[in-house]
Amino acid sequence: MHLKYSLVVGAIAASCAFAGVIVPGATWTDTSGNVIQAHGGGFLKVGSTFYWFGEDKSHNSGLFKAVSCYTSTDFVSWARNNDALTPIAGTNISTSNIVERPKVVFNKSTNQYVMWFHSDSSNYGAAMVGVATASSPCGPYTYKSSFKPLGADSRDMGLYQDDDAAQTVYLLYASDNNQNFKISRLDSSYLNVQSQVSVLSGSTLESPGILKRNGVYYLFASHTTGWDPNPNKFFTASSLSGPWSSQADIAPEATRTYFSQNAYDMLMSSNFAVYMGDRWRPSLLGSSRYIWYPMTWNTGSPQIVAADVWSIDISAGSFTAATGTAYEAESGTISGSAQLLSDSSFSGGRAIGWLGNGGSVTINNVQGVGKQQWVSLYYANGDSAWRNTTISVNGGSPVIVDQPNTGGGHTILSVPVKLSLQSGANSITVSANQNSYAADLDKIIVYTAT
Repeated sequence: MHLKYSLVVGAIAASCAFAGVIVPGATWTDTSGNVIQAHGGGFLKVGSTFYWFGEDKSHNSGLFKAVSCYTSTDFVSWARNNDALTPIAGTNISTSNIVERPKVVFNKSTNQYVMWFHSDSSNYGAAMVGVATASSPCGPYTYKSSFKPLGADSRDMGLYQDDDAAQTVYLLYASDNNQNFKISRLDSSYLNVQSQVSVLSGSTLESPGILKRNGVYYLFASHTTGWDPNPNKFFTASSLSGPWSSQADIAPEATRTYFSQNAYDMLMSSNFAVYMGDRWRPSLLGSSRYIWYPMTWNTGSPQIVAADVWSIDISAGSFTAATGTAYEAESGTISGSAQLLSDSSFSGGRAIGWLGNGGSVTINNVQGVGKQQWVSLYYANGDSAWRNTTISVNGGSPVIVDQPNTGGGHTILSVPVKLSLQSGANSITVSANQNSYAADLDKIIVYTAT
């Protein structure tokens, strides 16, 4: 069933790469129509071009296949280039090893692009960093070595290049069996760790990123819960040596950062950054989705704007969250074992449950514009595992949509699907003709932005 989703939905859901909008959780494809494989990503801007480096998980394995390299000038349409780094037999970056979270910086003194990554054995026992260099952004990169920074463990890691005259680079890493989080300065070549500048003891942080805004450093990271999501946090300091503030949330805690884990954070203007995370799918790693959201300081602290569909204006350093039309599930016609649910967590206090396995709901008079449109399903799935649901338009062939667990029945998340709606009224049926139970359906939102 999950594999069918990857094939069917991936085929019908036009990628945001061609659509001009960013749709968190959708299947993203590159300019050649292939699913983007750049997990645990790192980003670099050279001139007007953005470079996205990440883990190729198309083989659905945690072992090393390649560090991919994609390019874009608009942050939406991404073209795959040559692989930046590929396995080398008999080294710490063979196909039997782990290479994760690649991050690249440019050293203007040496005119070299320097890649750092989490370098590990298949059982995560080595706990090292790896370094490679290239003369162009996509490389290919020449592998230099893997080692423990200052003799200590390093697992999930990131890089931060400061805006001082020397463009000093810092390694951000989970250390000491993931118990302590450390920040260490690299030397001027960016190839070695020079000294430790800060440690957050007992913090159990991983998947780090740092950005600087108005002279304040913001550290973003998740806690350590394996592949399962948790509420990602931010910390602030006036210096990378600290002291660092206590942790605070970047999203409502119950959403577990909208089922994602931080990968990279990029400031686009004084009040707008892009939070870039992964929605990991450990049973099918290549089907893990990208969760990119605007992040603003409108409340005085960084907070994610949970936009289902949004667009970005690079030159203006601004974003626009698309608006849509909501249709409440309880306004639909229920069939079979489906039941009306009442709970304050649902929009309007009601939803439809017991869907699937004989239960379904049909929402009528859904207005379309005669083309494919993004539709977000708002749902609650308290299972420890993922569920899925069918969705069909006007009695047509069903599409299968995965529904990650929401962490509890009182937490609502959304998942996107692209559907062909006729101009005028449509009927959308959810959870018909499936043997398994689907999640409870709160509402759907239909967008016209494409």
